[in-house]
Amino acid sequence: MATYVERAIAGLIEAIAPPLAALSFLTVLPVPSVAQTRDGVFGRAVAYFPLVGTLLGGLVAGSDAACGLVLPRPVVTVLDLVVFSLLTGGLHLDGLLDSCDGLLGGRDRERRLAIMRDSRVGSFGALGGALILLLEFAALATLTGAARVEALVLAPTLARWAMTLDVWTFPYARAEGRGTAFKARLSRRHLVMATAWAGLVTAGLAPRAPWLLPAAGLLALAIGRGIHGRLGGLTGDSYGAVSELVTAATFVALSGRWS
Repeated sequence: MATYVERAIAGLIEAIAPPLAALSFLTVLPVPSVAQTRDGVFGRAVAYFPLVGTLLGGLVAGSDAACGLVLPRPVVTVLDLVVFSLLTGGLHLDGLLDSCDGLLGGRDRERRLAIMRDSRVGSFGALGGALILLLEFAALATLTGAARVEALVLAPTLARWAMTLDVWTFPYARAEGRGTAFKARLSRRHLVMATAWAGLVTAGLAPRAPWLLPAAGLLALAIGRGIHGRLGGLTGDSYGAVSELVTAATFVALSGRWS
């Protein structure tokens, strides 16, 4: 009996470790330390990135609804972006800033990678971050009711799925780093799992716009290809940049009349 129970517990831990690791990496939410101790857990965690995006979107949508009871829409929209940043620890926005500085400010691969390691924000990063936040604000502020909830949940889901797609597709640019752990155990099955969840969320929230999933994928691949051409691969900052750009693009797409 004891052996059976031990095996059952071990199996449960093995099953929950990848989603917990994804939650730990992509958010600041408290997660049991077991998520960090399993062999190859980060590679398997990538499959759950879109699920974490859906959770984040649901939390922000709840905050949006509560704040919308007493505050005007533009103010609530700013608070939505603040809550997104607080829940993620600014991880993806920071990646965008570093990517803008490195990709636009460096003259060769090594210099670009060095700039992206620098914690200081340069002019390209500041400009890129400001423009993306303005674009996200302008698009999201036009949405109301169910369409607003749809955008708040779908955008982070598609953005984290786009990260999964690029982790699978492109090599890691550095010899070492967290990205190598993510790629180590990532398999086609994990990509299928991530795509299936993103597809279900898209079909459930935006049945009139099924093109959003392939469009997000094409955008992610285009961005990844461009970064790969300048760095010889992607980095953790690159994944953050992909997430922010796909988030902004989804908000814009859902604010358009064709959606």
